[in-house]
Amino acid sequence: MTEIGYARPPQTIGLRRSSEDNWDLRWPESIRVYSKMAREDSQVKSVLKAVIQPISRTPWRLSANGADPEVTRIIAEDLNLTVLGESLDDPVIRTPRRVSWAQHMRRALKWELVYGHAFFELVYDDATTTDDGLTHLRKIAPRHPDTIGKINIATDGGLESIEQRAVGDLANIEIPVDRMLAYRQDDDADDWVGESVLRAAYKHWRLKDQFLKLEATVLDRNGMGIPVAKAGYAATEDDMERLQDIVEGLRSGEYAGATVKSDEDLGVKGVSGQLVSPREAISYHDSQIARTALAHALNLDGKGGSYALAEVQMDLFFQSLNEIAQQLADTANQHLVRDMVYALTGDTEGPFPRIVFDTIEAKKTLTPTDMAALKNAGLLLAGPNTEAHLRRIYDLPADPLPPRGDGDDPGDEPGEEDQ
Repeated sequence: MTEIGYARPPQTIGLRRSSEDNWDLRWPESIRVYSKMAREDSQVKSVLKAVIQPISRTPWRLSANGADPEVTRIIAEDLNLTVLGESLDDPVIRTPRRVSWAQHMRRALKWELVYGHAFFELVYDDATTTDDGLTHLRKIAPRHPDTIGKINIATDGGLESIEQRAVGDLANIEIPVDRMLAYRQDDDADDWVGESVLRAAYKHWRLKDQFLKLEATVLDRNGMGIPVAKAGYAATEDDMERLQDIVEGLRSGEYAGATVKSDEDLGVKGVSGQLVSPREAISYHDSQIARTALAHALNLDGKGGSYALAEVQMDLFFQSLNEIAQQLADTANQHLVRDMVYALTGDTEGPFPRIVFDTIEAKKTLTPTDMAALKNAGLLLAGPNTEAHLRRIYDLPADPLPPRGDGDDPGDEPGEEDQ
């Protein structure tokens, strides 16, 4: 059964009326604005790092999900991922001309958060050109947002293609959807432009930037006081202009100074009364920028407060990180892993392997007392791997004794009374 209605009018995004009422933030003009925000503002950069780094640092693996083990192994090698259930100490075989999921994920995550969308082109090595006679993913080629001139969308809201701007005298390059991997953030308008995580922070960024310039002006104007000159009783218009030039040009410095006539006076008056400082407004807009990503931890200033409230805020932030990571994984599983399996085997039914990640949450470092309690409770075995890990993190010397089995304990060795 086919659809009767439509999700969006069948027009090219960028040529029709946008729902965005700020002209500076209408695509593609928004690319330049968001790029400037992410590049120049320290708070915006901190917010992006607070979101991207935990997602990048959490372990990502490939789950077989009931798929053929050999297919799972090949997909894992092509993406440079460890298969779920295998030891993390086992090396991942990554042949030349293969992609890195970690590198791709970091770029896709940053573009999706900053610009609202991220487009990549999938490039394969044909089976006739590979050593094992199999089709392998060779590259997930990035297509930078500022190179995209058109986004073509079907009436059902599905993506049809993107067009990159021409280089020189060449025609625009159209990339069909079956060659693409596309991510989008909060795309309620179904226009495949998405919504940047910085959209709600834009007004705070603009006002903060204005207040920073104002603060510099205030410090420059009032930092040394205001020069004031008093003309003589018989001062002429030329004398008044000369004194005005002196006070306007007076600046602090090692050789700063001025000469006036005997009946004239020149001084510097300090600021009187209560002046409004823009610092409080700057701090407010900084905090609001962090709130747009639920990164309340960036607003902690060491003045104390409720630990319970801080814990709740961090829990909410971790939930948002897990949601962002899950959206990224869902898109990759549907449009990357399945495409790789189809190119490799021609299978369209599945089951297919799945990219998974460890839940992002606060990590507690175990102390020696904690580890001793776990061992005494029988929950932790003091095997050679555990011992090597402890020696490494606590900077202890290497074990001079020969290796023991996983279940061996130095206390189990026979003593003289047992012989």
